[in-house]
Amino acid sequence: MAPLAVIVGCSGPVLTAEEHAFFRDANPWAFILFSRNIENPPQVRKLCADLRQSVGRDCLIFVDQEGGRVQRLKPPHWNAYPSGAKFAALYERNASHGREACFLSYRLIADDLRHVGISANCAPVLDLPQPDADPIISDRAFGTDTAQIIDLAHASMAGLMSGGVVPVIKHIPGHGRATVDSHKALPKITASFETLRETDFVPFKSLSDAPMAMTAHAVYSCSAQSAVTVSPKAFKHLIRDEIGYDGLVMTDDLDMKALTGNLTRKTEQSLAAGCDIALQCSGQIAAMVQVAKGAKPLRGKALERAVIAQYCVGDMAELAREAAQARLSTLMDKVADIDIARAPMSLVEST
Repeated sequence: MAPLAVIVGCSGPVLTAEEHAFFRDANPWAFILFSRNIENPPQVRKLCADLRQSVGRDCLIFVDQEGGRVQRLKPPHWNAYPSGAKFAALYERNASHGREACFLSYRLIADDLRHVGISANCAPVLDLPQPDADPIISDRAFGTDTAQIIDLAHASMAGLMSGGVVPVIKHIPGHGRATVDSHKALPKITASFETLRETDFVPFKSLSDAPMAMTAHAVYSCSAQSAVTVSPKAFKHLIRDEIGYDGLVMTDDLDMKALTGNLTRKTEQSLAAGCDIALQCSGQIAAMVQVAKGAKPLRGKALERAVIAQYCVGDMAELAREAAQARLSTLMDKVADIDIARAPMSLVEST
């Protein structure tokens, strides 16, 4: 039987017997880890192995490891990596150094992830932040110039994929104009279609060959009056047609307050709108049961996209870690004097 078109989490650092039984029966396509699931490398490695054993296959396991304030694997067991804004600052001083530092950072991240069994990273962020927007994106972005964002996004994806980790571009078709945090409310983006086509959509169109993308829970009034995640009209118009993205699309977390209704309804709506996979992150059994009720097995084009995404997980290539870390530190020292404004640390569990 084909896997269920969902990505779900688990409650803690050890897989419980109840979770194992549920995952065995529900057969989710993949899993995602959060800070609550991560203590140290041996523990994460065992958790990943147990998750895969529960569904009986080498499924993808996701995490949000952007660097900066969105980083699940943290010191002392893992490095603290720079935010997107730090790479942007370096790029503005020296584009070659910015690209190199971004590549090295994500190559080291990939090495961290694969050594504990994680095979997919919800990064890079392609959003184009605006001055009056909510700070949920802010320093997570690679700057405010589309060409720079594209260049650094390519570098980050190259770093991940050269380390055998499959990337997820986010938040398609663009979250940078949102004036409210979609974890708390539904953003309504009122910019014209022409403006969005010339700005926010540009990075996503340029990286439309990425294997996976995550939606923005936002209304784009130029297309529809419902969030793109649950709007068949907006999803097709903006993501599939205008941006031309034909890879696997996963929702942002269905627990976020931008979407209304119970989890079963949210799951049904997002998959009916055109999303290939529904993402639900709480790790609570009762919530996952609701999601499973609204989901369906992967089939057709969605199944094809899922298979391609899994094929993008490469072998773990050798990495001279000490040399890579030393070079990254040398490069980032060039912008150590720059204070990057950022959002409150209460937002660190963002997707």
